[in-house]
Amino acid sequence: MPTSQLPEDAEGPLVVYTGRSEGLAAPLIQRFRERTGLEVEVRYADDAALLAMLAAEGYRSPADVLWGNSAGAMGTAAARNLLTVLPDSMRVLPGQFVPISGRWLPLTVRFRVLAYAPDRVDKAALPTSIIGLPDVAVLNGRLGWTPAYSSFQDFLTAVRLEGNDNVAADWLDAMMASGAKAYASNEQMLNALATGAIDAALINHHHVLLANEDGADLAFHTFAAGDPGNLGTVTGAGVLDTSARQRAARQFVSFLLSAEAQTFAAENTKEIPVVAGAEVPSGYLTFEAAAELAPRLDVERFRDFDGTLALLRTKGLMPEAAR
Repeated sequence: MPTSQLPEDAEGPLVVYTGRSEGLAAPLIQRFRERTGLEVEVRYADDAALLAMLAAEGYRSPADVLWGNSAGAMGTAAARNLLTVLPDSMRVLPGQFVPISGRWLPLTVRFRVLAYAPDRVDKAALPTSIIGLPDVAVLNGRLGWTPAYSSFQDFLTAVRLEGNDNVAADWLDAMMASGAKAYASNEQMLNALATGAIDAALINHHHVLLANEDGADLAFHTFAAGDPGNLGTVTGAGVLDTSARQRAARQFVSFLLSAEAQTFAAENTKEIPVVAGAEVPSGYLTFEAAAELAPRLDVERFRDFDGTLALLRTKGLMPEAAR
């Protein structure tokens, strides 16, 4: 429905539920306030907690916008009919990352990589597939991962889609048997990598770029083309179907896709923009090269977020707070 045909917004602030970090989201929300004069309230939580919150609130939810950290969370929200269909005019973006439902839009892309310390790890020892990673003897007990983090969960969903639940379960078992160390955050894991507690880490590319800007000397390892270890994970946003402020909500999502907001994200988080005209961070592969290495999976298929969380729980890899 064109914005002009939408009912007038209800009074009150625009309410944004976001799984993004406050360090990224707060400055962008402040810019939106300044440019529009609209009041905005924000609730921060991880994606799984936000979905649980929306399920508990039902039609009474105050949320107008869901700004998620993963395709899995956004796809789950779309599959549960929590999000309204957005107009075609808002969906002029790279086709590889636009969900077919039209209920949410990708905002930035992060590519999964294996970060490693080049002074301690010989690149020649690293495998061509992430499935073989637990078998690398020199990394036994020296590899970090973040099973409770949403981008890792998107990656695990990709393993399930490319193979099946048994493949994913066997890989988790092999990783745990190899002594892989689980961290609650990417920051903790990168600190462990920088200080020598581990030698390699499964992570998104942008965290490594930020760490290297701060003086770290980390390298990237990418796997063979099409391997789930190179997955392109997207952040995204959509408008809640129950929102009484549809106009303002669409305006906010459009702002997140503006060159200003996209350039801010690229400069401050080193994530790759999805719109033309925004600066692309240097120090990593070009968008085209990274996308060529990534498996080509419809982002809407990542909606089986609950299945991935259930698998992680059966393996004891989800902390109580994230359940």
